[in-house]
Amino acid sequence: MNSNLLSRRRAIQTLFCSSAALALNLRPDRAAAEIAKEALHLLMIGDFGTGSANQVKVAEGMKKFVADKSLKTEGLLLLGDNFYSLDKGGFSTESPRWRKEIEDMYPSSVFPGPMWSVLGNHDYHDNPGGEKVQLAYSQKPGVRWKMPAKWYRFDLGPVGKPLATFICLDSNLPAVSGGKDKKTGKPKPHMSADEEKEQLIWLKAELAKPRAPFTIAVGHHPLYSNGSHGDTKALLAQWEPLFEEHKVHAYLCGHDHDLQHLEMKGRFTTHLLSGGGGASTRKLPNERKMPFGKDIHGFTHLQVTPEALTFTHHSFDGSVLHSVTKKLDGSFVVG
Repeated sequence: MNSNLLSRRRAIQTLFCSSAALALNLRPDRAAAEIAKEALHLLMIGDFGTGSANQVKVAEGMKKFVADKSLKTEGLLLLGDNFYSLDKGGFSTESPRWRKEIEDMYPSSVFPGPMWSVLGNHDYHDNPGGEKVQLAYSQKPGVRWKMPAKWYRFDLGPVGKPLATFICLDSNLPAVSGGKDKKTGKPKPHMSADEEKEQLIWLKAELAKPRAPFTIAVGHHPLYSNGSHGDTKALLAQWEPLFEEHKVHAYLCGHDHDLQHLEMKGRFTTHLLSGGGGASTRKLPNERKMPFGKDIHGFTHLQVTPEALTFTHHSFDGSVLHSVTKKLDGSFVVG
């Protein structure tokens, strides 16, 4: 084949692929997002409560990031699986794990704001009544742990003029976290069917109320995921129509032990998965196209301004892996 013709064909193919990637906002750009000091800043992790060296190294990376950027965070978002494994001493509000794995791991001197938390499947499964303990701990005077109920709302920003509404949900529906334990054969704990109905009524009511310019939903299980657990059909059926109808800008979750960013064609909501907080990471078997996915320990930084939400995935050492900016109209830009 004529070398000039071959070069032209290659150039056309490269141009087409580049244009297609730009159209889908899939630029492989790892430049750090510009930090706006006047913005509101939060850090989020999921699947972290192991007490392991991996949890420690992610926590150290978060501390270093805050110090390097001279940031004062509004708080932390804890996306579930806050406590793994059976507490042999008995898991209670007086368990030493609260001091070691929460208060000292993420100290108030570095992260002075609240720790807004949701429940993961291990929070139900690993310690009998573990979800009740976490709810009770939030009632102790002076603690930063915020879990006033299994589902709740908080607004972030100036009083009377918040920038973002957060809808925190319990994703442990019977169809999601139920079934029998493979080792014991006993039914796995989860929220009750009545609680599921009550939460859905509450969710519809909250989304119908006045909200801040940005709305962010938070849960443990993903709606969409390229990770080992895949999509969660029960949540897709129940929550996604509401998220789309009421223009929820982003859904934040964990459960799969990796970091992901998914955009579904024709959908308003951006999906961010931050499950690299400490548990062992897992490969992503699903090859569905998405802007980003990596099986790595790390955390996610959320920056909120009146114009946009910017989410940046960081590895455990603080380096930038991926960034996406979500605008009020639902559009997004990667990098």
